[in-house]
Amino acid sequence: MDIVEFFQQSAGKWSSLRTSHNLAVKQQEGGRSDVVIEMLDKTDPDVVKLCEFYKVDPSTALCGTRVTWNGTMEWDQEKHTGSTVLVPLSNAENLHEGQLLRDTGDAEKAPSGRYVIKGEELTLTTESETLYAKERFWFESPNVRLRHSVLKRMGGFSMTSFCSDIRMGVVKPPEKAADETATTSS
Repeated sequence: MDIVEFFQQSAGKWSSLRTSHNLAVKQQEGGRSDVVIEMLDKTDPDVVKLCEFYKVDPSTALCGTRVTWNGTMEWDQEKHTGSTVLVPLSNAENLHEGQLLRDTGDAEKAPSGRYVIKGEELTLTTESETLYAKERFWFESPNVRLRHSVLKRMGGFSMTSFCSDIRMGVVKPPEKAADETATTSS
């Protein structure tokens, strides 16, 4: 599996349950979100704009993905909503590794991250002067995606989380399988 296939498999609407543990204050909390993941063509204006923002040639983008979320956490019950665009750039020496550009929706440049695909598992790592984040994603089945993350900030603040994402609706059959079904039923 490569990064484009991983994003394609992730496309759709998901119900996400999160458990987070703040290690600094030894506090645990849960949350729930609806997450929509949409594939974007590498020529999509948002993909091109993000590449230009990072001063990267848009033709090197493999694809784009828009992630939108709407949810709540136990501690505040406020709505947490947002959206981001992700653009993977491959590493010419290793097609299972590369850079991941991210749009934060504001004027500041978010640190770009790195991705690594091992088998059917995606690991994203982002580092800056004040933050280290590592998130691992994998599919338990086509409609169940799991992920966990570790977030470390300067000054010793750390947080871990585990999420289970359940697809809302049914996965459409792969194009090839759909074509074969149409041929055999004719």
